[in-house]
This record gives sequence, structure tokens and C-alpha cells, in this order.
Amino acid sequence: MTPADLSRTVLHAVRRAVDENALRAPVPARVRVERTRPGGSGDYACAVALQLAGPAELPALEVARILRERVAAEPGIGRVEITGPGFLSFTLDAPSDSDLAVLDAVREQGIAYGHGGALRDEILQFHHAREVRAAVTAHAVRRLLVSQGARVRISCDEAGDPEWSRLGVTVDAYGTPPVPLPRIRPVPAGATAGELLEQLGADAVRWGLLRPAGHDRAPLGDDLLVQGEANPLFRVRYAHARARALTRGAAALGFTSAADAAPHEAPARPLLDLLADHPGVLLAAARHRAPDRVARQLEAVAHAFFDFHDSCPPLPSGDEKPSAAHRSRLALAEAAGTVLAGGLSLLGISAPAHL
Repeated sequence: MTPADLSRTVLHAVRRAVDENALRAPVPARVRVERTRPGGSGDYACAVALQLAGPAELPALEVARILRERVAAEPGIGRVEITGPGFLSFTLDAPSDSDLAVLDAVREQGIAYGHGGALRDEILQFHHAREVRAAVTAHAVRRLLVSQGARVRISCDEAGDPEWSRLGVTVDAYGTPPVPLPRIRPVPAGATAGELLEQLGADAVRWGLLRPAGHDRAPLGDDLLVQGEANPLFRVRYAHARARALTRGAAALGFTSAADAAPHEAPARPLLDLLADHPGVLLAAARHRAPDRVARQLEAVAHAFFDFHDSCPPLPSGDEKPSAAHRSRLALAEAAGTVLAGGLSLLGISAPAHL
């Protein structure tokens, strides 16, 4: 069971409780579950009972009890506890099953892993100034929203810079809109698209413009071109290239990744958790119009990938024969590479297989 599955399970329990008249409260559009913090109980926690206590006119502990009865019997749920003022804490039946579900989802969905239909009912329009960072940010926001099912239209104050096309930017309309529209207005880059492209190239320009939060200045120096781990863009793209190289190396040794197992070693845990959280990160980035959240997620995945790779090599060395452990490690490495490629694609940045 993935975090998204658990969220849907809890939401279904709320809906059942309301339908059965055990709970008189509006059913929320979504339920948020989070990984349990250090010192907490279970694998995940949820504050939905506290959220519903007021509208239901019941103590949060009573709401939690009502929901616990309806969640505990669901497949994949090992134990449900009530902690603190009314938090629900969930222990999944078999963590390895949850991990395998994540790897299966990545394998099946490919670079579209994390895309969904949560915003499919939304039709949105945004407007931005004739400035390169605003244009690139608007384009990335559109990609994120479309990945979650929304329909999006972008307009600009005046005719766009022809160089924007080299950055993949498209605009639907130009001129002052007939009605005020939400504006995308990050801190300006201070240079034109042509100047930045000549200095850095398209991928580095897009990363440099999108990685900082919109209210922060975008550092656009030559360090974006450094081929070393101090450059986050290089590290993310190199992690993807390394994951692809592992697949090629395994094929040369005559084995493939395991389709029915996830690695159990401790260094795999942070990477597995990040992959499980990826759909939620994409949805949050879309809702908040914040492509910088995707960039930070990719940095975290790359960091965890290298920690895992160095501690638990997916390929045998020397006279060592490929084992079940190597096959499961390779599955995780390949999933990480796929998530990195998908995230880079949403930012409009290429993910080379060789670097």
C-alpha cells in the first residue's frame, strides 16, 4: 500500500462513516497522511479526526474511534492506533509489500509515475510579463498542473521573445486580458533568454530559473555548468545516467531487475520513502504553482540514490555472481532513474542516458 493508497482508504472510511450516519460532517476533498515523525507510532499518521471534530460536533477522539473501526479491516492495514488528541497512526501489514507496490507503480507508469487526476475538474488561466523567468516558470507550472489533470491557458503582456522557443516555452495569447488573471511573477532573471542561452544552454538555464523559489533571486552563474557533485543539476542528471548504466551493465552480465522484491537493506529505506512520496510532491507542486519543489525532490532522490548505490552495489564485482539481492537493488536503482527522468521532464530538462 502506497501513501496515496492509504490516503484513499482513509477518505473512503470517512465517506462510509458519513453515509452510515455515524459521522455528520462534510467529506473532505482529500485526506493527508504523513510518515510518522521520530518517536511516533506506526508507519504513517493522519490528523483527519481533528479536522472533522468541529463540523461533526464530537470530540476528536470519538471521531478517531469511528474511523479506526472502518480502516482497521481494510487490506494492507496491520494496526490502527489513536494517539495524542486524536491522531490516527497506521502500521501497514507488510512494509515490503508497500515498497513493492511503489516499485511496481514506477515500472508500470514510467516517467508518468506521480501523474494523476486530482485536478481534472480545474480549468485555469495565468498571465505573466514579457520576462524570461516568468515565461519559463509559467511553462513549468502548466506542465505540473496538466500532469494532475488540469487544463491550463497561459497569456503574456506582449509578444514573446523569439528565443523563448529554444527553452520550450509556449504562450497561448498575448496582450492585456479582458479580465484580471492570476499572475506568475517570480523575481526577474535580469538577463534576456538569448544572453542566458549563450552563456549556459537550455537545460542549465531552465534549472537555474526554476530551482529557487519564485520569491528568491535566481543564481545564473557558470557553476550551473560544473561537471561535479557540487552542482545539483549535474548530480541529478548523473544519478539518472548512472541508473541507466546499471541496467546496461546488468544486461551485459546476463541478469535483469527483480519484478517481485524490494531491497531490505537499511540504506534503501530513504530512497524507497522518497519514491513513495513522489506523487504527493508533484501534486503539492502543482497546487502551489511551485516547480522549485520538484527540483528539490529530485536533488533528494539523487542524494539518496548515491548513498544507496555506494552502500549496496546493484552489480556484482569481481568473481561475485548475480544474486537475488542484486536483482532487487537493481529494481530500486531503475525506479530511481525513472523518477529522476520524469521529474526532469516536467521541468523541461533533458535526462541523458550517458553523461
